Amino acid sequence: MNTTEVKGNWNEQKGKLKQKFAILTDNDLMFKEGKKEEMFGKLQVKLGKTKEELHKIIAAL
Repeated sequence: MNTTEVKGNWNEQKGKLKQKFAILTDNDLMFKEGKKEEMFGKLQVKLGKTKEELHKIIAAL
């Protein structure tokens, strides 16, 4: 998944992630240019998922 994919429909994807994982907040899902890896790292810790698992979850949304 590239940055364009994440930015392009991120608002839709983050809404779906919040529905799927009620523990997530807007702060957890703040996407800032150049901070994608940091955001995924925080999500990995909070959800207990690997980077690959997160990419699969987001791709399936």
